[in-house]
Amino acid sequence: MQSFLHFLLAGVFAARWDGASALGGVRLADGDNKCSGRVEVRRHDQWGTVCDHGWDLREAYVVCLQLGCGLAEAALPGAAYGAGRGEIWLRHVQCSGHESSLTSCAVVLHSNFHCTHENDAGVRCSGSLPSPTLTLLSPHAVFTAGESVRFGCSVLLGHHLSDFHLYRQGVATPLVTQRADQTQTRVELTLSDVETLHQGSYSCRYRIRGGFPSQLLGSPPSNAVNITVVELLTPQHWYNTSAEAPAGAVIKGHGFNITCSTPQQYPGGSFQLRLIRSNGTVRQSLPALTPAVTFTFPSAQSADEGYYYCLYRVQLGGRTFLSRESQPLPIAVRDPDPILSPMVISWLVSGLTLAVAVVVIVIVAKVLCIKEKKPSELERETRTCVDNTYVALSINKL
Repeated sequence: MQSFLHFLLAGVFAARWDGASALGGVRLADGDNKCSGRVEVRRHDQWGTVCDHGWDLREAYVVCLQLGCGLAEAALPGAAYGAGRGEIWLRHVQCSGHESSLTSCAVVLHSNFHCTHENDAGVRCSGSLPSPTLTLLSPHAVFTAGESVRFGCSVLLGHHLSDFHLYRQGVATPLVTQRADQTQTRVELTLSDVETLHQGSYSCRYRIRGGFPSQLLGSPPSNAVNITVVELLTPQHWYNTSAEAPAGAVIKGHGFNITCSTPQQYPGGSFQLRLIRSNGTVRQSLPALTPAVTFTFPSAQSADEGYYYCLYRVQLGGRTFLSRESQPLPIAVRDPDPILSPMVISWLVSGLTLAVAVVVIVIVAKVLCIKEKKPSELERETRTCVDNTYVALSINKL
């Protein structure tokens, strides 16, 4: 009995290898489309059929992959697509489902099994490989430059898997490739150290080994997953005030403005202005409706003196992102200059004193002059005053 079984098994596996060298291609005939129909194989340049004894989804799976028709949906016995003609080349095919071609399976070319064309085997294939599913394994969809993004790519497929690929929309080559064993149905694809150029829509694909000769067959793309990469630049800031104010200072009571600016913006962003002064820190915020916003101080006071910093802030995808603070902008508050400085007042007092002294001297000199030249009674009788000068008159004596 053992010798008989050994002889039978030796005949089966010998038929597998010897038959493989003689068998040629595989095709589907009389089906609804190119991926369904009666299974036919070619041997010695003649097409023949396959007996449905032992025919199941494992054999159908190998045929569908070999023809690039996706996955097997049904293994159909009993000449479901009509009876073929010619020889029945294969009987009792025994596949594991991992073979690259039907002729790689163990087969019985000729046996005592009674097969007619009423037993011709058929298959119905999906027509293409099923699309994988891409998920975002990271807890958020918005990232800052330098972070890593974790994706998961899965497929309802358990055989012939070769590798998985992550693609960004608009880029033909994959950004990440992960090899998979033949039974793996899900892999993690990590995109490391992202930059703003990585922002966009992502999908994944997988490849399987199939066909004869063995080749890599690619799947359709998965669903799309979008990610956003935020990179905030350090804002610039400057101030404006009255022209008479010295550099780095504003005049107390005068108005001044501080402007914050950034070339890169996101929806919902805002600018924050931080003042560090001797007695604490003060913050202000304005929405970034434009690339530059201005903080207005209508009347500078001592409390406005200190170091000013500007930063850009935005909330996206449930996360808060802050830029680096700008360089410190020191601003001092100076008291206004008096209308008359001490020096000017000194000059004015000196000038006024000199003028008063001159007037007094002139008056005193004039009084003395008049007193000195005052005429006697006789002179008044004999003189007349012409232009403040007494002139002697001649007196006729009787």
